[in-house]
Amino acid sequence: EVQLQASGGGLVQAGGSLRLSCAASGFTFEDFAIGWFRHAPGKWREGVSCIRRSGGSTVYADSVKGRFTISSDNAKNMLYLQMNSLKPEDTGVYYCGAAADCNAQAELATEGYYGQGTQVTVSS
Repeated sequence: EVQLQASGGGLVQAGGSLRLSCAASGFTFEDFAIGWFRHAPGKWREGVSCIRRSGGSTVYADSVKGRFTISSDNAKNMLYLQMNSLKPEDTGVYYCGAAADCNAQAELATEGYYGQGTQVTVSS
């Protein structure tokens, strides 16, 4: 059974940092693109960052470039997102997922595996 569980969210002031973690099981990281997306109230789901299956290159949404860093520990099936210089517009529920691939906008393919999210709230 495939499972993904995001954690590490919280309330932080603008300019602060958070590190999200995603514990995954039931599949092999190398066989999928893995990444993060977020969903804010009243907004569409937005790809944040992903690691592509082909070659393991990283992709970031323009809105987070230079502030967020994605990484993985394939041996532990863990995915991370280090978020620095947080802004109020980063507020949302953050989800991790795995899919066949992700695109240049860091969007994971619709069909894939997705888990429970973690709330990130950035106050101004």
